[in-house]
Amino acid sequence: MTSRLGLTLLCALLLSGLSLKTMAQDAPWTVNLYFENDLFTETDQNYTNGVRISWVSPNVEDYLHDPRIPTWLRGVNRYLPLFDPEPVSDQRKVQRNLVVSLGQQIYTPQDIDRYTVDPNDRPYAGWLYGAIAYHSRTARKMNTAELNLGIVGPWALGEQAQDTIHQLRGFEKFNGWDNQLKNELGIQLVYEHKNRFSKGYLLPWLEYDAIAHAGASLGNVATYLNGGAEFRIGWNLPEDFGTSALRSGGDNSAPGRGDERYQRGSRNENLGLHAFISTDGRWVLHDIFLDGNTFRDSHSIDKEPLVGETAIGIAALYHGWKVSFARIHRSREFKKQDEGHSFGSLSISYSF
Repeated sequence: MTSRLGLTLLCALLLSGLSLKTMAQDAPWTVNLYFENDLFTETDQNYTNGVRISWVSPNVEDYLHDPRIPTWLRGVNRYLPLFDPEPVSDQRKVQRNLVVSLGQQIYTPQDIDRYTVDPNDRPYAGWLYGAIAYHSRTARKMNTAELNLGIVGPWALGEQAQDTIHQLRGFEKFNGWDNQLKNELGIQLVYEHKNRFSKGYLLPWLEYDAIAHAGASLGNVATYLNGGAEFRIGWNLPEDFGTSALRSGGDNSAPGRGDERYQRGSRNENLGLHAFISTDGRWVLHDIFLDGNTFRDSHSIDKEPLVGETAIGIAALYHGWKVSFARIHRSREFKKQDEGHSFGSLSISYSF
């Protein structure tokens, strides 16, 4: 109850801070809901649950002067490195979106019955955070700058959230949450560049595209370099930049670039179906969920510096909705891990 009430209040505060003038514009907002869980693959360990809700603004002219962005946020934006994806003489070719998110992630070891620390398995941990991100894009390229702020530890309500779900589904509760990471404020700065380097038709109704990405994260939550790509094929591909798992910098389902399928009153044309496969590789320098607390003693485990994951899925578009599901396999994240880990990722987007 406490976690649900807290998230409800945060959502209300964030929404009230956004300009009502923007809502009146003849352009769509997009809300994205993400849910990831390893119960989709019949396991209950490692990265075991993730949820996030994001609001993506309509296109704004810029982040420093557009009156549709709240004044306090424009003041903050002056201190952030917000880069257009490529030099363009005609600024109408660049479109920008503001993204506000709330999310939670939960990590557990494998042994559900153990009350003490398992030195060969990962720590218990929860991560509750808010995020603000900035998209700047052309038809082929998009830059994302994202700031995540939150809490790791008991205040992240990971134990309460997991216990609630297990109780509703009649599952046993994990016994070792008393050993979870200590409370610690978390900050994460993320930058990611995406490039649609290939697009075409195999048949008059069968499109394809390929989107590469590369980026970096810096902070006490996670520090890494990453890169990868996504290939999509199907009917009526959306003009977004892919279907991402719930990862920082990956919120791609912004309104299309003048695509009539996204315009208010023309959403009946927003019909499509496609399959996708994506990859992402990371060189991990720091991961609080494996390395433990930054300033206090806590359980930790030796991590693998190189981690990769592959996602295979399907997505459908219908009258302003986009629904996708993917099965994701992630390689071993720490030395004592027996094998890689799989989980399911469901995302639902609606432009309104």
